[in-house]
Amino acid sequence: MMSDSDSVNKYFEEVKHVATNNGVEFWYARDLMPLFGYTSWQTFEEVIHRAAKSAMNSGEDVDNHFKKAPKMVKIGSNASREVIDWKLDRYACYLVAQNADPSKEPVALAQTYFAVQARKQEIVTQLEKDERRLFIRDEVADRNKELFKTAKKSGVERYGLFNDAGYKGLYGMPLSEIEKRKDLKKGELLDRAGSTELAANLFRITQTDQKLKKDEKQSEAESMRTHNMIGGKIRQTIKNIGGELPENLKPEPHIRFVRKQVKDLKNPNKKRLG
Repeated sequence: MMSDSDSVNKYFEEVKHVATNNGVEFWYARDLMPLFGYTSWQTFEEVIHRAAKSAMNSGEDVDNHFKKAPKMVKIGSNASREVIDWKLDRYACYLVAQNADPSKEPVALAQTYFAVQARKQEIVTQLEKDERRLFIRDEVADRNKELFKTAKKSGVERYGLFNDAGYKGLYGMPLSEIEKRKDLKKGELLDRAGSTELAANLFRITQTDQKLKKDEKQSEAESMRTHNMIGGKIRQTIKNIGGELPENLKPEPHIRFVRKQVKDLKNPNKKRLG
């Protein structure tokens, strides 16, 4: 026999819907009302309004979470009328549970269910963000190796100066000044860069690599000018579209911490030794 908690979880899963356009999970309020222990739609809708106000007070766009969904219901053999319903996403359901009558026993079960679901979504969202950053960071590392091979064929011997030329173009300053501005240790820039900053650097690296290959043999000085020029053009593009310049982007946790966090999020029940 299932526990009350098991029954609640099963019910919530049975009445859950998934939007076909974006894959977002949602529930209809009239399906949820009896599980929350409410028999009056008017009373339950007041809870929904309080929950929507909570979302607004938190700075959320209410329309992204609470959507009115009128529907036709039969009231007789050949008659029907329109009633108001609400499409509530996971966050909205969580807030409804938090604003419902705590004296009702079903509300506590609903609060637990949606709190767990909200935490699961936080983990998924964090994983997506972290894995995107890890992917771009690894791409930067691999493409940098390719660039240095191409640069060598283009006459570059002083790789530190060649690298600095690209940073000067993209950031408007040499690497040492970037590290000082961001309060980073030497060599930490790319390991502390977020996805946006890494993407700008990846574009700088790949485009410089392609340009050097296209122009074939160049001198060291010409290769440095090419690297600086491409970094500068990317910087100008960021300015033109109103983006945040890379030197103004705040450092994020070191990439090794992110790798560990992704591993832990994927294995939450793994026992730690020691």
